[in-house]
Amino acid sequence: MTDAVRVLVVDDDPLVRAGLALILDTTPDITLVGEAADGTEVARAVDEHRPDVVLMDIRMPRLDGLTATELLRVRPDPPEVIVLTTFQADEYVLRALRAGASGFLLKDTPPAEILRAIHRVAAGEPILSPAVTRRLIAHVGVTGVNDRYRRARQTLARLSDRERDVAMAVGRGRSNAEIGEELFMGIGTVKAHVSSILTKLGLNNRTQIALLVHDAGLTAD
Repeated sequence: MTDAVRVLVVDDDPLVRAGLALILDTTPDITLVGEAADGTEVARAVDEHRPDVVLMDIRMPRLDGLTATELLRVRPDPPEVIVLTTFQADEYVLRALRAGASGFLLKDTPPAEILRAIHRVAAGEPILSPAVTRRLIAHVGVTGVNDRYRRARQTLARLSDRERDVAMAVGRGRSNAEIGEELFMGIGTVKAHVSSILTKLGLNNRTQIALLVHDAGLTAD
């Protein structure tokens, strides 16, 4: 039997924390190990409870979820982060994803979907689709787009041709199996390329690969 996924909930609203606790208590393979009411409490809570996944509110009064996510993701062996928001088009969501969060959930997401998202993220699978990324970018606007485009192109130029092909497929939302079919390689080889891309470019997860590919304008089929 596999160990339960350990979850830390970070939200300044006690009613939200209570609601999430009720959801997490409905399944034996997810364990709520702790709660925090502000981003300033996250580091201590992570040290104390060692969660696999953090459900992180974005808007908190003293230290917001974006900054808390950035601080978490530079730690050795950090937990995965799912950001929570009331707005799908919140510009802070995109910033949190760039900081290393594995995805986001709206606070009114159905309980079953929240549980599935936690399991996916704990397994190393981001929960953000390229279509959602495009909508977020469109809502945020064009500020800094040219700079991001230039930096993204320069960053991707550090990859080998095959790694670049894999990165572009990740940006189009392909699974490892689909990438293998598309590029005529085994799943193990695809995983090795993805791992190499993350290491070479200093990225945390597939979501960041997809965002980089989007910034470089290379997502069209």
